[in-house]
Amino acid sequence: EVDYTFRSQGAAGPSYPSIIASGPNAATLHYINNDREMRTGELLLIDAGAEYDFYAADITRTSPIGARFTALQRSMYEVVLDAQLKAIEVIKPGARFDDPHEVALRVLVDGMRQLGILHGSADEIIEKGAYRRYYMHRTSHWLGMDVHDVGLYRVNGASRVLEPGMVLTVEPGLYIAPDDDEVPDSFRGVGIRIEDDVLVTGDGHEVMTAATPKSIADVEALTTAQ
Repeated sequence: EVDYTFRSQGAAGPSYPSIIASGPNAATLHYINNDREMRTGELLLIDAGAEYDFYAADITRTSPIGARFTALQRSMYEVVLDAQLKAIEVIKPGARFDDPHEVALRVLVDGMRQLGILHGSADEIIEKGAYRRYYMHRTSHWLGMDVHDVGLYRVNGASRVLEPGMVLTVEPGLYIAPDDDEVPDSFRGVGIRIEDDVLVTGDGHEVMTAATPKSIADVEALTTAQ
């Protein structure tokens, strides 16, 4: 369905192997077997992008399988969405490439502390890297004619400064392995990521993938309409 939609709308096809991960498979970053039967009450994570006119897209959305998020899924989703929205806010000319990641990381860590996934002060968790058990990747990468496009992230040891015309992804997430024995059973096997493609403009930014729904209300409106 994903590949058909891309091609039927004029794209050459997918810009990378699509990730269609349901249930515990969503906790695997680059799951591409895409062969598990979905089950009501779980989450479905779709990370897919089209190659159109030689340029790559890279979008991730996570939705409930069934009508609505469970209370726990909703709480975790809200943390990831808040991290993503706040990270996008800081993108503008003159900002550092690292800024969206640092903002998203702080929101994720605070959220994990409130959920009871992590314990201790936020500063200590970040300093020790304890969050990496549940958030093991960076928030952004360059996007262009390749899905992980060329370009330096650091110049002379410092985070690169954003300039108009640059495009980067913003994709925070939370991933709880099915066999993680440091969290309650209810958290295990849950993976959530939300990703958009953001253009640095002359005076700020433009979310190029804004038409793809991601608020809880919009996502549930789609799932309940099926």
